[in-house]
Amino acid sequence: MLRAALATLLAFLSLVAMPTAAQARLQCVAYAREVGDVQLTGNAREWWGNAAGTYERGQRPEAGAVLAFKASSAMPFGHVAVVSKVVDARHVLLNHANWSGPGLIERGVMAVDVSEAGDWSKVRVWYGPTRSLGLREAPTFGFIYPGSAPVTVTASNDVASDKGNG
Repeated sequence: MLRAALATLLAFLSLVAMPTAAQARLQCVAYAREVGDVQLTGNAREWWGNAAGTYERGQRPEAGAVLAFKASSAMPFGHVAVVSKVVDARHVLLNHANWSGPGLIERGVMAVDVSEAGDWSKVRVWYGPTRSLGLREAPTFGFIYPGSAPVTVTASNDVASDKGNG
């Protein structure tokens, strides 16, 4: 009976700790679109530019915002992650995919602003294999804020719609 319980526990842990076949193909962009309210296309390195005129962008962390990472030699396509919680001005928790392992989804992992100016231009992010903050400083553009579509005016009315501003 104990052996069966142990086998069940090990099987459960292997499912939780290891990506499934479906997750193995999941990239950060698809995951960010699935769990967040920022709906952009293109590689992660293109999200910052693609957000211009559609979403507000800035250097202030907010829950629900997408942290957009620049392309680098370690991340040629960039990276995007959704902020799940702001801990303080220099610490946030992220939900993202494909950081600590191919297709691996991570929720509530720490990211720390390590930029000299405190502007979130460089961060260190929790790295699962070492169970600590990663050693590499990753360059970022900043945050893309959901629900912040620009004001639009239509020919059918004289009033600007602020739907989506926030």
